[in-house]
Amino acid sequence: MGPVMRACVTAAALALGVCGCAVGPDFKRPAAPASPGYGSAPMQGQTAATVGAAGAAQQFDAGRDIPAQWWTMFQSPALDRLVAAALKGNPNVGAAQAALRQARELYSAQWTAYIPTLQGGFSADRSKFPTDTLTSPTTAPSSVYTLYTAQLSLSYAPDVFGGTRRAVELAKAQAEVGRFQLEATYLTLTSNVVVTAVQEASLRGQIAATIRLLELQHQLTDTVQKQKGLGTASDLDVLAQQASEAQTAQTLPPLRKQLGQTRDALTALLGRLPAEEPAETFRLEDLTLPTELPVSVPSKLIEQRPDVRQAEANLHAASAADGMALANMLPQFAITGDLGSSALKLGQLFTPYTGFWDLGASLTQTLFDAGALIHRHRAADAALDQAAAQYRGAVILACQNVADTLRALQADADALKASVEAERAARTTLELSRRQLGLGTISQVALLNAETADRQAELAVVQAVANRFADTAGLFQSLGGGWWNRTEEPQYEQFGRTAR
Repeated sequence: MGPVMRACVTAAALALGVCGCAVGPDFKRPAAPASPGYGSAPMQGQTAATVGAAGAAQQFDAGRDIPAQWWTMFQSPALDRLVAAALKGNPNVGAAQAALRQARELYSAQWTAYIPTLQGGFSADRSKFPTDTLTSPTTAPSSVYTLYTAQLSLSYAPDVFGGTRRAVELAKAQAEVGRFQLEATYLTLTSNVVVTAVQEASLRGQIAATIRLLELQHQLTDTVQKQKGLGTASDLDVLAQQASEAQTAQTLPPLRKQLGQTRDALTALLGRLPAEEPAETFRLEDLTLPTELPVSVPSKLIEQRPDVRQAEANLHAASAADGMALANMLPQFAITGDLGSSALKLGQLFTPYTGFWDLGASLTQTLFDAGALIHRHRAADAALDQAAAQYRGAVILACQNVADTLRALQADADALKASVEAERAARTTLELSRRQLGLGTISQVALLNAETADRQAELAVVQAVANRFADTAGLFQSLGGGWWNRTEEPQYEQFGRTAR
């Protein structure tokens, strides 16, 4: 075995011998929250129920898992198509997927620091030496000569104090950050598509109810004007009714503006320009309210939330960086070796007596740097403390999101029940007013007022139903969206081409 090969074996053995030794803190996953629930927010039981669309009670189930494609629980094929299109076309998905590929490649590149580096080289030097002052470095009679050299160079930095190991650990943690950033991108995108579709359906319902209300207001204005002509109504009555109609008409343009902007937002979520608006449209009656809702305990929630897992990976990266900063303060070792051949003629390379080799080892230690390494280590300590605080903040926010959504779902059900009861009362009043008008006991104005109250109650029901759908989507988002049950990775397609 040649000396360079022996050096390689020695370096590999040394690497195996010291790979378990690394200075700095060894990362340990933070303890899971011990809290069994979310305060007074419900984890079992069900919400209030009422009649009509989206009026079913929603059952909270603490042991229920979340499907990967949770949006299919709304039973809308159009919604399913748009979510699939968004996962393929939204540029944020492509950017997050590319960032993850980059992080994984950087981790693979960093891992090679465990392995000695072997380089090959070839050089040809044309030289002339001063014959009057120096002895000829060659046996050639001429003072001008050409030297050809071919060699292999080996270099290796033994990981004596674990600096390399911490660097690899840091790169791996950063790849985990990219992975959960991608999961968060998926979750945010799918949730935004669902909520935007619900918002569109709500606005369409509100616009339809407002148009019907405005028609009734216009009829009421005509009736009051006729009564004024008969002397049974005053100018003040006409002006009051015209003001009421104008106020109703005033609410219609903002609703239409919001609908247009919502359609633009939905188109952008699909990764398209405004002129490429999707053909699918949404109405509340086309959606089905999920009635079986999962609820995860806090200790399980932190495993499901991509933002919490990302914060944990950031904490791991900060821990590894702290170890790297400490290792940089300690002696640095290196092993080098060369094996090659030099000859005055190209054809004489690798012939007897042209070979050479060298083998060396070095140790360097910073003796004075004005405290730079110490300050870098202290900065790494501070970054570790920052990452720990940010992780705790992410856990608190995750639990708060779930608690807020659970309370919202309860309140939404109660609000819808109250709105339905108000609508029922307004409808009963309207029917009674119609009968009384037929008997001549009330005026046409009184009937139109009853119809106006009925349309306003209908508008309140539309908004209450939309809130239930939106907050149900919010619950799935706050619980992590079921990414752990996904069996196939969505592929981003840019301009019809699947990203590599």
